[in-house]
Amino acid sequence: MNKFVPLVTRNFLILLAGYTWVCVGTMMIYRAYSWLSAAPEVNYLIYAGCGFSIALLIHHFGFLKIVNKNLKRIHDLEEKAQVTSFLHKKSYLLILVMIAMGILLRSSGLPKHYLAVLYIGIGSALIMSSFRYFRVSITGSKNSHPAEQG
Repeated sequence: MNKFVPLVTRNFLILLAGYTWVCVGTMMIYRAYSWLSAAPEVNYLIYAGCGFSIALLIHHFGFLKIVNKNLKRIHDLEEKAQVTSFLHKKSYLLILVMIAMGILLRSSGLPKHYLAVLYIGIGSALIMSSFRYFRVSITGSKNSHPAEQG
């Protein structure tokens, strides 16, 4: 164990994970908003609506599974764990890949109002999925889904 990395409670790790997902989601939505507001020839409500529809799919079929696996992993940790363990070690590599993909997409020449749909979709899905972290933190439940509680 690294003596320079602080130890925190599992509940703190859950809150940190949720907060991280909200911050990244908000950043993505803000970027999408700036792209849509700079493109006066497009109907931003249609693009935002498409992005939000995509968000529902990403949230339900993708991110909730990731959140549930992460919550289980956090609950299986010792009561005090390194603050960096709010993410699995493999997730840090995935984050770097996703950042690189975002940079490539933004510099690809694709119209920004099309990218805005993707950014709204992913950003909104991140925020929606973060609510599960906060609910588990507040209720103190070890189960990530209400139907799993007895």
